Formats: sequence, structure tokens, C-alpha cells
Amino acid sequence: QVQLVESGGGLVQPGGSLRLSCAASGTIFTTALMRWFRQAPGKHRVLVAASFSDGRTFAAESVKGRFTVSRDNAEKTVYLQMNNLKPEDTAVYYCNLRIDTNEYWGQGTQVTVSS
Repeated sequence: QVQLVESGGGLVQPGGSLRLSCAASGTIFTTALMRWFRQAPGKHRVLVAASFSDGRTFAAESVKGRFTVSRDNAEKTVYLQMNNLKPEDTAVYYCNLRIDTNEYWGQGTQVTVSS
């Protein structure tokens, strides 16, 4: 049974930082595509960042230069370091694992950026 457990969300002031973690279990991790999505109230879920199995990473234009995705294959964990947070980053952040044709989602973690 595949499980993804996210942690690290919370309330932070504009300009602050948070680091999200997503720990995977029950699956091969090394060859998986790991992605972070977010969903703001009343909006669609959108891709924020991705970590490919070959070491490449991707960040959406809206977060480029502020968010960094990384992974620890030994710990089966993917991270999202978020710096210089803005109110528009407020959303529920979801971890996604894709391997072969299968996809799995975490439960989501709330990030609120407000003064």
C-alpha cells in the first residue's frame, strides 16, 4: 500500500520560509517522478515543482527563484523549500508520486502566508 505523508505546513508572515516534506512508503522511490502541487481556495490544483529520477528539477514560473525541490532517495522523501513567501502562495500543498502509469497523492498540508 503506497502512502505519502506530508508535513511542514503552517502560518508564516510574508517574506518568511517553510520547508515541506513528503515521505513515501510502500513503493519504489528511486525511479519515481515526485511533484508538488497546490490548490488555493476556489482554484484548480496546479503544478508547483517536480523532481525527476535523473536529478533534473522543475519549478513553475510563479515560484522560480523562491522555491526549491529536492529529494533524498535513501529516506524516500521529497522536500519543497519555500523562501520569500507571498500571500498568493497560500494554498493546500499536495505531494504526488508517479511511477509507471500509477499516481498517488498525499493528504495535503496547509500553507498560509499572512501578516
